[in-house]
Amino acid sequence: MPSYTVTLTDAEDKALHVIAMSAQEWIDNAVHERCRLSMDEIVNAEVQRKLAAGEPITGSKEEIVMAANVESAVEKQARLEAEMLANQEMNP
Repeated sequence: MPSYTVTLTDAEDKALHVIAMSAQEWIDNAVHERCRLSMDEIVNAEVQRKLAAGEPITGSKEEIVMAANVESAVEKQARLEAEMLANQEMNP
């Protein structure tokens, strides 16, 4: 399971403690909520894709996410940059 570390300045830590009893709990909750939203988006898109293709919808939410062919943020950025470069070359 991936693990991430967040480093805050003393000022950021002080500011975070103004809104959170526990900085770690707040960070965990924020990340898990964002992941939940992304998972919902992936599942919704995959269900719509499968319905349009007449494919069965099987598996749990996590299984659907793991099986989905989705573009990561890094892949999307690289694709957009390549498209912009190609457009610039075609239209100098």
